[in-house]
Amino acid sequence: MKDRLSGQIDLISLFDADAAPMLIKSLALRGDEVARDTHAICAVIGSPSVESENAAGASRPSGLATEILKAWHTNGTDVASRIRGAYALAIVDTRRECVFLAVDRFAIETLCYRSDGKTLAFSDRADCVHGRGDELDPQAIFDYLYFHMIPAPRTIFRQVRRLPAAHGVLVDRNGARETRHWSLHFDEQHRQPFAAARDTFRNLIRDSIAEDVVGHQRVGAFLSGGTDSSTVAGMLCQVTGKPAPAYSIGFDAEGYDEMVYARLAAKHFGCEHYEYYVTPDDLVTSIPAVAQHHDQPFGNSSALPAYYCARNAQADGCTKMLAGDGGDELFGGNSRYAMQRLFEFYHAAPKGIRRLIEPMCADNSPLRRIPGLKQATGYVRHSRVPMPDRLESFNLITQLDPANVLTADFLAQIDIGEPSRHMQATWNECNAPSLINRMLAYDWRYTLADSDLPKVRGATQMAGIPVAYPLLSDRLTDFSMALQPDWKLRRFRLRWFFKEALRGFLPDEIIRKKKKGFGLPFGVWTTRTPGLRQLVEDSLNTLAKRGIVRPDFIQKLMGELLPEHPGYYGEMVWILTMFEQWLRGQETQRLSTPR
Repeated sequence: MKDRLSGQIDLISLFDADAAPMLIKSLALRGDEVARDTHAICAVIGSPSVESENAAGASRPSGLATEILKAWHTNGTDVASRIRGAYALAIVDTRRECVFLAVDRFAIETLCYRSDGKTLAFSDRADCVHGRGDELDPQAIFDYLYFHMIPAPRTIFRQVRRLPAAHGVLVDRNGARETRHWSLHFDEQHRQPFAAARDTFRNLIRDSIAEDVVGHQRVGAFLSGGTDSSTVAGMLCQVTGKPAPAYSIGFDAEGYDEMVYARLAAKHFGCEHYEYYVTPDDLVTSIPAVAQHHDQPFGNSSALPAYYCARNAQADGCTKMLAGDGGDELFGGNSRYAMQRLFEFYHAAPKGIRRLIEPMCADNSPLRRIPGLKQATGYVRHSRVPMPDRLESFNLITQLDPANVLTADFLAQIDIGEPSRHMQATWNECNAPSLINRMLAYDWRYTLADSDLPKVRGATQMAGIPVAYPLLSDRLTDFSMALQPDWKLRRFRLRWFFKEALRGFLPDEIIRKKKKGFGLPFGVWTTRTPGLRQLVEDSLNTLAKRGIVRPDFIQKLMGELLPEHPGYYGEMVWILTMFEQWLRGQETQRLSTPR
């Protein structure tokens, strides 16, 4: 796979006063744009802008690498806090004897690096950084099975790190030091009239989309029929003054298809609507390609339908796509936010009452055997788990028990408590007083930066079309962080402000609907489609021979668990299949690389 931003730096020469001057002249960095001067070189990808030093506004799109290099000489590592938009950058400076790498607030653009103290290599793809002898990291494999992706800074390769969102790393004589360049500061005391906030909100979305379409004749939008994608598609029609191309995915499976809402939004806004129904045969054809496109194992099952959307848009002549990701995570739209609010209400009850209730909810309580009360006692038990571990109380591999899934030899190489520590560290990064804002900041890492954005990025890169995220613009993000918490979650009403601000713009049916997105009926189809089942069984049987997953678990998963509950256990089958297909891609790549 080709990378967009990459380079390899001889640190010995960088730290040698005699050799350093020649380094900048000879250094070849890869990027969308590269600029150099006497002492430094900068490579950048994405669509950033640099805050002006002397006047309001930002630098022009042209000469971005040059502008960033000028800002670097003035501000040093603080330059990252002055850059807006989606970006990943690398700066090599012989005068300061350092290399600086950074990515944007949400890691819309990504950057990985590897250093042994003598050489520093970096790339936007982890599989383009690792050396031939690099080993896979067993802990990263467990992280993948736990999260269905690998959260930064770990990657699948033991020696390669990925920059977390809103982070930079400075590599100098003292080693490599990662720091956050954008703080998670929520202004929870800010109050403003609803009408003024609504107008500002709508204008920010419109302005963001207007910026994203500049230079493109035909821009398309993903359209699932949810509030986010419908808002983007509708605003795109307004901004361009013509029917916007909108692309939707359907599934011929009960409980999974939401095309009716996509059609409703398209008709309401007058979109040029394109529908595609993904089939089991599409999965057989595309699972290997999608799995092997990613630079490390990736288990978000919406990646495949997103790819078909992007592929169809590119074939129809679109030169850019707009995605609606971010609305839930900025404005409080995920259902678990309301659930956690319920648990917090329980914690607010007097301790004396809770001491009376909790013994009645123990494992041996007779109440656990009474329908209805069993669920109520479960809520009480669940509420006692501290945050953020409570968010993963029903994690799939935890419910199955790692000892039942993984071989003893593999278990001996990992720490099953590491994901919990990673989540706690992420939770502690945000000191917002309100529960809703802490959960939003938490999801900016796990849901956006490490899952949903790589899904869309991978899908559009496979299709050969760029993508932008209007709802994740810096100005809209800043606006969301200054909204009072109860405008995001009003008692148990999700994204209250977002929906009320768009009432009259969005159809009422879409405002009222529950979010689902491009969910994939993989488990159901696997039990019913011989060709898909053959692909899955071949993948899992091979994986069972690698010494990671227990062969008897694979047999039980395919022979008992999946047929009994295909919607639930299909997720485990999916992530294992994608893992094996990714491994095969790496093996093929190594065999085809000249020695």
